[in-house]
Amino acid sequence: MLKVFCSPARYTQGPDATLQLGPEMRHLGLDGPALIVAGHSAIRLLTDSWARTFADAGMQYSVFRFAGECTAAEIRRGDEAARQCAARVVIGAGGGKVLDTARAIASGLSLPVVNCPTLASSDAPCSALSVIYTDAGTVEEYRIYRRNPDLVLVDTAVIAQSPVRPLVAGMGDALATWFEAKVCAETGAKNMRGGASTRTALALAELCYQTLLADGVMAMQALDRKVPNDALERLVEANTLLSGLGFESSGLAGAHAIHNGLTAAEGTHRFMHGEKVAFGLLAQLKLESQPDSVVGEVLAFSTSVGLPTTFADVGIANPSGELLQKIAERATAPGETIHNEPMAVSADMVVEALRAADAAGTRFARAAHTHA
Repeated sequence: MLKVFCSPARYTQGPDATLQLGPEMRHLGLDGPALIVAGHSAIRLLTDSWARTFADAGMQYSVFRFAGECTAAEIRRGDEAARQCAARVVIGAGGGKVLDTARAIASGLSLPVVNCPTLASSDAPCSALSVIYTDAGTVEEYRIYRRNPDLVLVDTAVIAQSPVRPLVAGMGDALATWFEAKVCAETGAKNMRGGASTRTALALAELCYQTLLADGVMAMQALDRKVPNDALERLVEANTLLSGLGFESSGLAGAHAIHNGLTAAEGTHRFMHGEKVAFGLLAQLKLESQPDSVVGEVLAFSTSVGLPTTFADVGIANPSGELLQKIAERATAPGETIHNEPMAVSADMVVEALRAADAAGTRFARAAHTHA
């Protein structure tokens, strides 16, 4: 099996980067009209900057207001908007689901895509895939595209204005990257591009984990002050670039499959992708019988930034056996990434791992309270 490493054509990050969006696109040979697929917050924060940067670049653009969920119906609606404005490039501006929708629209029309995340809430911006949800909020499918984004532009002044919770959710998504990458490398599983992992991808995944541990708490403090600091710059890079390259070029395993299983429980729908991935990681570590030292380090970090560590933290306090079985069956569906784990995984094994993760999280919280 060939080794395959993939990445965006260009990654640009820093305070007020949006003002350079037009020139950056011109530098890459991208021209308008552009369709901007944008969430409510992105429209509020960036309308003036878009007007300035696209005027400077002499580029026409239209704004398509994202309805809130990356579904097949929303993608069709965006497709029609792109056709109406004769778009030659699609720009996604907002959180992960906005960017997933923009990528899907661009792929369907064979157009280049630019991703401008306004949150560091997931590793979606750099990838060549979208997670499509049903109207009810359950994961329906992964769509894999032929190429990664032409440009990922991250304005850290905008991210510094965002709530803390999405940043922490992004840490949860990134937290799983190293552990899932290691599994895929050890088992020889295919990455998201159908190849084997490179040492480069593994090194980036490990650096992602180290950056989270070193900078996670201080990055949160930057959002309290609404001003970027060096820790936030490094943390945003970890959540967005390092995690994005690490997962796509190494692969996914139990944590993301268990996330997908959790979406089958209605109580989890109000929680963000990365929050559920973080709990999924704890279950993956228990599934693999990882040492207490490894589980303890992940629990300590998760607790320090406020990531979920128990069933209650993801909206399913005291779940019934029937609900856990439903989650586990979805997590172990044919084709799920949990089958990249080094052992054959059954639904019953996932139920046991979920309970073990909840128990470990509960014990850790009690011990921390006792020593507080």
